Amino acid sequence: MIAAVVLAAGEASRFGRPKQELLLPHVLGRLARARLDDVVVVLGAHHVEVRARVVTCTEWERGPGASARAGFAALGPQVEAAVVCLADGPLIAPAAIERVVAAWRGGAGDLVAASYGGVRGHPVVVGRRLWTGFPDDGGRSLAPVLVPCDDLGAPEDVDTEADLRRIEGLLGE
Repeated sequence: MIAAVVLAAGEASRFGRPKQELLLPHVLGRLARARLDDVVVVLGAHHVEVRARVVTCTEWERGPGASARAGFAALGPQVEAAVVCLADGPLIAPAAIERVVAAWRGGAGDLVAASYGGVRGHPVVVGRRLWTGFPDDGGRSLAPVLVPCDDLGAPEDVDTEADLRRIEGLLGE
């Protein structure tokens, strides 16, 4: 089984309000189009209503790795790997999810990440072997196998209202 862990625990200080309310429906809609067995949303700084199973990370201030660990802990023993994605990446392509999962299933490694223009991005597949002791930096200190997803479009990174305005027209796709 493959599950998704959506990291949505941050404070959204640059955005000025809980951006999770605006962006999670888009991320969850795109995840629903990928072939995943379960989805867990990890909240922390803000409680927002979402149509998904939610876990709360009380240590969200430690970094994205703390949120990922909270998500991993919520997954059942039958889950072999987790697709980690960000709540503020609303344009994540279902095909990118399927591509990195296929690479992981094909034996690429325990950590497989989408890349855009040669730069590591999301989604990231994390095999169960790496869940224990997953670093607070969200795995940035770990070297993934990169899977090019340039042709699918980057998930974007919405940190400010200006970022949201820039991609608003693409959110309905």
